[in-house]
Amino acid sequence: MKNLNLLLLFFVTLLVSCNNNNTDPYGQHHSSNSEDAFTADTHPGKRLLETQCYVCHNPKEPEKSGRIAPPMIAIKKHYINDNTTKEEFKEAIWNFLKAPSKENAKLHGAVERFGLMPYQPYRQKDIETIGDYIYDYDIEEPSWFKAHWEKRHRHKEHQNEE
Repeated sequence: MKNLNLLLLFFVTLLVSCNNNNTDPYGQHHSSNSEDAFTADTHPGKRLLETQCYVCHNPKEPEKSGRIAPPMIAIKKHYINDNTTKEEFKEAIWNFLKAPSKENAKLHGAVERFGLMPYQPYRQKDIETIGDYIYDYDIEEPSWFKAHWEKRHRHKEHQNEE
């Protein structure tokens, strides 16, 4: 009977280990289909954004107190314009994150206010997945952000129109 139980345990373990369900370390299932199979709620970049970025870039933090970094929507707006491709966006984000410096920062006001983001040992694949999500979908925006953005950047938009 003991041998039968061991044999059964072996086969169950073999079946489970052979199941190729194609999951990543964050529990997200990836199909072999294109990115078009994702929605804003199912995209693996959303979970990575929430678990890796929102620790410091949380959209729920108030503007004046408790905030230790700009919200991610500010990063999106500084890194993406009408001519930015998704690949350019992801490359720019990765280039900053792999070696943060004042010289390659695009949020100079945030660097002055919060300091330079410290290096974090992110995987390039994860940053690209987050970049895909940020580029393709609307991300959460603090209630105060729109007025803040318009106040700080209105003059730049007028300069670009001239």
